[in-house]
Amino acid sequence: MSTSVILQSLQDIHDTILQHESEIESLDRAIGDGDHYINMKRGAAAIVEMRDELASLTPDAALHKIGLKLLSTIGGASGPLLASFFMGMAKVLKEKNDTSTKTYALAFTSGVDLIRQRGKADLGEKTMLDVLMPVADQLVALANAGTNNKTICEALIATAEAGMHSTKNLIATKGRAAGLGERAIGHIDPGAKSCQLMINAVCNVLLKNE
Repeated sequence: MSTSVILQSLQDIHDTILQHESEIESLDRAIGDGDHYINMKRGAAAIVEMRDELASLTPDAALHKIGLKLLSTIGGASGPLLASFFMGMAKVLKEKNDTSTKTYALAFTSGVDLIRQRGKADLGEKTMLDVLMPVADQLVALANAGTNNKTICEALIATAEAGMHSTKNLIATKGRAAGLGERAIGHIDPGAKSCQLMINAVCNVLLKNE
């Protein structure tokens, strides 16, 4: 994935977040603190504004700079978590010094693991990780098997959607919804929904570039 494809993906993420404003806000009002959409919108807009600044950078340098920007732009818990993700990806890409699918799979997994560590959360706790961890596992498995990008993207879109829907029947034990206990059952986690939308956006960009 080149820097230009990364930037195209980030533009599509920004557009997707705006298109799903009412849905994300509704989910956050139900079990969150009401500022998830605002933070996501602010972060996405800040990155899009960096487009010219990022265009000449290598993928690892661009991702690192994006992480730093998110850390200084997004409030609440989302900022440090998303910043860790991008900076974790950047570190792996720099160390491996290639842009193969296997390397990106490893980088994505590293970023997700940093979210898990920083958030002290895991699979099944009604957070964004219920989308990100299954997607990371599948991405690594398919990349290592030499699967073509089209098949990988189609599989990841389906996995992200399944992970997002799985949060509906979970009791929240981490994040803003943790205090609701069983009252959170029946509601999709807003962070999981945002991640599902972002994965969709990136995969669709990759499919268009096939």
